[in-house]
Amino acid sequence: MKETPLTVDFISGAVDYRRRKGGGRGQDLPKALGFRPGVTPDIVDATAGLGRDAFLLASLGANVTLIERNEAVHRLLMDAMARACDSSDTHAEIIGRMTLINGDAKDILPELNPQTVLIDPMHPPRDKSALVKNEMRQLRDLVGADPDCAELMHVALGVASKRVVLKWPRRAKGIAELPKPSHQILGKSTRYDVFMTGLAKAGQS
Repeated sequence: MKETPLTVDFISGAVDYRRRKGGGRGQDLPKALGFRPGVTPDIVDATAGLGRDAFLLASLGANVTLIERNEAVHRLLMDAMARACDSSDTHAEIIGRMTLINGDAKDILPELNPQTVLIDPMHPPRDKSALVKNEMRQLRDLVGADPDCAELMHVALGVASKRVVLKWPRRAKGIAELPKPSHQILGKSTRYDVFMTGLAKAGQS
């Protein structure tokens, strides 16, 4: 059986359903990133991947800068954003809040002086035998593992003025080289480790 090529789609399917029916700002990810009444953070998604989280955050009103270092995935994102812009005024407005950059986030983050950074690296292999979704396996085949995840986190923690959020499997061990998160938000299969940075702790959040 021929495998369906990896694509990025912001117009239909699970991504658009999440936009319309996913619970808005009450979802775990927006809460972890600091969305609250009257506050919509500017966000850098340092590991854009398939762009789903970035699209959701932009649909909630945030300006989101996506950084993707893999050129093939970057092209998929560019194509999906262009198609979404052409599909409806609503989608065009959302895409208008998304800025896509091709490059290594470790080099780019210091130039951006970000407030809030989201990092969603390729997650460690599961201990259980459950099959990974086909598209995630294809994405892993394209981008490989993220052996420099700890290094990226340290860069983000050094430049983010408000917070850094690490998206990670709920039951997976943390990254040994990192400090303890300020707090966590736990979902069914995913957790968000929230690291409040020095400026935020000083009352500038």
